[in-house]
Amino acid sequence: MRELFDKRRHSFTNQVLKYLRYVFNDHFVLALMFLLGFVLLQYSQLLAHFPKDSWVVWLVMILVIVVLLGFGSIATYLESADQQFLLPKEEAVLAQIKRAKIRAYSVWVSVQTIVLIILAPIFLKLGFVPWSFVLMLVILAFVKWFIMDYKAKKWVQAGKLDWERAILDEERRQQSLLKFFALFTTVKGISTSVKRRKFLDGVLKLLQKKKLWSNLYVRAFLRSGDYFSLFVRLFALAVLSLLFISNRFLAAGLALVFNYLLLFQLLALYNHYDYQYLIKLYPIGNQEKKQNLKQFLRVLAYLMTLVELVFAFDLQASLLLVLVMVVLVEGYLSYKIRKMID
Repeated sequence: MRELFDKRRHSFTNQVLKYLRYVFNDHFVLALMFLLGFVLLQYSQLLAHFPKDSWVVWLVMILVIVVLLGFGSIATYLESADQQFLLPKEEAVLAQIKRAKIRAYSVWVSVQTIVLIILAPIFLKLGFVPWSFVLMLVILAFVKWFIMDYKAKKWVQAGKLDWERAILDEERRQQSLLKFFALFTTVKGISTSVKRRKFLDGVLKLLQKKKLWSNLYVRAFLRSGDYFSLFVRLFALAVLSLLFISNRFLAAGLALVFNYLLLFQLLALYNHYDYQYLIKLYPIGNQEKKQNLKQFLRVLAYLMTLVELVFAFDLQASLLLVLVMVVLVEGYLSYKIRKMID
């Protein structure tokens, strides 16, 4: 049994590692480096000019701790067929879940501790001394164990494994990872969900019915939870950067990074309908598919830019925002879409 689950774990890990090289491409790494530089700059500025009224910092630190404690899931690697074929070996499966719980705890408590150590200077500014900070780390490590234990116990009812719940949770865990990778490349084994958002139906009525791919792209964008939620998050971060960062060029630069990340990940729309074979019956070539995607992303990008200009509050920062977005849309997107076709 242990050999079976170890084989599944290694197989899924190799799959994740294979997709990671598509995530950390040159452009994405460059954007992440810019973001990291911004975060480090703000961190150093906070430490150098620590506010006397520190209740906001306390609130943020408490929020960080709560997020870290709740973050992390247990990878059981259960599959749907196990409910029938491994039922006689339920005790052995429960033993593997205990191993998975310990393994997950080891990983996530390490992540939690590393993040808090990085934030140690802030805690010391808030009045902690080294021994009290270490004590906090130990207490939070114990709390993390009880949380992981609670997550594992949800799958056991009266000493018996709740197969359906455990399998469903594992499927959700794996699908959440695969959906993230699907934003960068074509991923096998992913299942998608579609949600109708009635308040956006008016947008669909504005579309020209004769443009097949334009209609499909907009429908996928509005009704697929992956694309629309990604748009809301990254666009909100771009606007918040313009609103709350006093250095206007830095704010515009960070907004451009979020815009780039959004447009880069929305390129995955090109492959969204690859598994819909009925679409291949239409006598429409890849050229129109490419042009419609470019038109959709162009309209979306320029609408975003118009909204962001309202919050730029500076002529030079606004010019920077417009110029870079034009280069990004007319140059970078055209190159990436053409490369996809080739």
